Amino acid sequence: MSINNLAELLQLSQDTITALLEDGIDPELEFDIEHHVVSDNFDKLEKAAVELVKAGYHVDDAEEFETEDGTLCFYFAAVSESTLDEEVLAEQTRQVCEIAEAAGVEYDGWGTYLGEYEDEDEEDEDDLSLPH
Repeated sequence: MSINNLAELLQLSQDTITALLEDGIDPELEFDIEHHVVSDNFDKLEKAAVELVKAGYHVDDAEEFETEDGTLCFYFAAVSESTLDEEVLAEQTRQVCEIAEAAGVEYDGWGTYLGEYEDEDEEDEDDLSLPH
């Protein structure tokens, strides 16, 4: 049974691109694209991280959170750089989805930052390291 719905993820990607362009974002600008991956199983998440690094993504350190029902989960962002090119982002969505599916983790789509970045030099002591 599939835990990731590629058709929905591709539609979400297209909707995000459309919304950003409608907000006046320059389609030629390059952005850090963060593909969000989550699991309640750290070992599976680590397997996905290794494969995403092999595929050329920079993988941020994993962080943990607790769901409303008290389940402990882990997540990270697999980062690439891209313009808001529909074909490129659709291909990245397919690739990350395929890797997430093979590892048995959830791919929660992608996002980007449009404003100023926070100080990335500060590290949270609760972060869990995954391969970069």
